[in-house]
Amino acid sequence: MGFWLCYLLLVLIILGVYYRSSPGFVNQESRILNALTSIFFFAIVPSIISYFSYYFILFPKYLKQKKFLLSIFYGLLISATAALVSYILLRYLIESGFLKDMDQGGKNGRSTALRTIIVMTFIGVICGIVALVINGFITWYNEIKVKELLKEKNHEMEMELVKLQLDPHLLFNTINNIDALILKDAVAASDYLNKLSDIMRFILYETKPDKIPLAKEIEYIEKYIALQKIRTANEEYVQFSVMGIIGNKTIAPMIFIPFIENAFKHANNKKLENAIIVNILIEDHTIQMICENRFESKLKVSHAFGGLGNELIQKRLQLIYAGKHTLEVNKTNELYSIKLTIPNG
Repeated sequence: MGFWLCYLLLVLIILGVYYRSSPGFVNQESRILNALTSIFFFAIVPSIISYFSYYFILFPKYLKQKKFLLSIFYGLLISATAALVSYILLRYLIESGFLKDMDQGGKNGRSTALRTIIVMTFIGVICGIVALVINGFITWYNEIKVKELLKEKNHEMEMELVKLQLDPHLLFNTINNIDALILKDAVAASDYLNKLSDIMRFILYETKPDKIPLAKEIEYIEKYIALQKIRTANEEYVQFSVMGIIGNKTIAPMIFIPFIENAFKHANNKKLENAIIVNILIEDHTIQMICENRFESKLKVSHAFGGLGNELIQKRLQLIYAGKHTLEVNKTNELYSIKLTIPNG
């Protein structure tokens, strides 16, 4: 709004001075009519077309995608087309006699057509560049706000995960289970202790970047599940599988674990086979996780995404993937399942 107000004021001043000193007008009425019409077609129409075309088409489709040569080409094409259309309309009004007492005979207007179109194109380019600068600034500012909010939510998530997964209760239980294994199987106890150490290191140090290798996230999930399985002698209690090629794919840290932690929290019968099923499907452009847990319907079970809160996890997913993800939640009398699909990277 500020740009357009300043622009219109500048155009009115320049053209007002020009028409005040220009001959060829019979009366004041024709002077005002010609001035307003000329302003509209010479400076307003090509500027508006260029501005909004640059803003809504050129910036998001080409400049934001770093297609600089195409941005320059289409920018000039848009401005030249807008100038040509405006000039044709202006000449039509002159030739049809709507703009009276202006450019008598039309010879002068036709002889300077190319120069006029070039000037109008230049005006359109200038307004288009302003549109790109404004759009670029707004995009940059919004990205800063999103990053700050995402950083805050990541911090909240990290703190919640530390409290929920590494609280004294979990640590004591795991350490006690490992301690009981020392006399029975010292090698297994040492292995579990190393897994616990790796989990603590992962959460405290390796989840700080915006994205991490998918292989790291899967490795963490495997160790987390292994530690949880210490509490039961049922070998078929948990089923975990990964399908597809992991490769060098990346993922936002701690995206899947809240749902898996939630499944362990509410799978209340450790004697059931396949009480918890976690499947990760890796495709070229998407990564999908399906997490299911069975529970006894007689007991009141409130799934709230592992205590982290539905709202917090939904906000984090929305901030990271901005609507490019899908989350499906289904609950029956004895089965609770979630299906989360996120874009690769």
